[in-house]
Amino acid sequence: MFHGFANIWTPVIETRQIGRDPVRVDLAGEGVVLFRGEGGRIGALIDRCPHRGVKLSLGKVTADGCLECPFHGWRFAPDGSNRRVPLNPEAKIEQLGATALPTRIMGDMVWVYTAPGREALAEPIAPDGLVAPGLSRTYVTRLWDCHWTRAMENMLDSPHLPFVHRKTIGKSLLRRMTPQSSMDIVWEDTPWGGRASAHLDGLDGGGVLEFFRPNVMALTIPIPNRHFRIHALVMPAGEGKTQLTVVTSRGFLRAGVFDPMFRLSSAKIADEDKAVVESSPKGAVPPSGDERSVKTDRATLQFRKYYHDVLAASAA
Repeated sequence: MFHGFANIWTPVIETRQIGRDPVRVDLAGEGVVLFRGEGGRIGALIDRCPHRGVKLSLGKVTADGCLECPFHGWRFAPDGSNRRVPLNPEAKIEQLGATALPTRIMGDMVWVYTAPGREALAEPIAPDGLVAPGLSRTYVTRLWDCHWTRAMENMLDSPHLPFVHRKTIGKSLLRRMTPQSSMDIVWEDTPWGGRASAHLDGLDGGGVLEFFRPNVMALTIPIPNRHFRIHALVMPAGEGKTQLTVVTSRGFLRAGVFDPMFRLSSAKIADEDKAVVESSPKGAVPPSGDERSVKTDRATLQFRKYYHDVLAASAA
């Protein structure tokens, strides 16, 4: 299960999107159903009833906080344990549970650990912009027709900004470029992934791009004495599909009346990338030697090494 994306934490969905009804998401080729149980606890189960394999997401959440299968009424708690098998009082319900996934609530999002029925090996690590109190955040979600690794490395690629984003976040870089300009990517390994900065003609523009394994990018926009970051959460969905969630976090203009402006900006940036990334070859990014690369590809090559050495290798 979760081929090439197993045993890792990933942000999946905003908590506000999980209301009274169960919600299904496609995660790395597997259906996952999320619901609120007793006390508001959010559970995540593989979206198959252990009885006859039907989708639990077609069921309902009962008054006692269980997810009831639509076929025969079996009830499951957020931890997957079976709480009731109608018409079978002699059933050994402790042996009839659904397959649960570990979950955590971090900031405004539900994180899921892609190891069915197991305890997480470590806790998730998220950028401050996604979890720190006192910030305003906006969310924009898109579905792209590409392998998630193509979308992820795009988010770690600084040299494309003055071309794909020449009218938005790449505008200032484009103004500073000359036909003789040279860019250096400075990469630093971190416990959670890596940190990169782009130096144009020897000058550091102040922006910092961070990679949080396996699928989160945080870009710090340099505004003196203010917090402003753009995050990309890149989640593999169905086959050849990627769910991209762009999250902005800001410590200024925090009133909700400004949220539509920031959502519009995020949507514009994401949509600028869409056609280019979707035109990439199908399937996962290849090993570094299979495509021609240059020095400004340093951050994306670091991601490719991680993907092939860790995620793809674990699925082999």
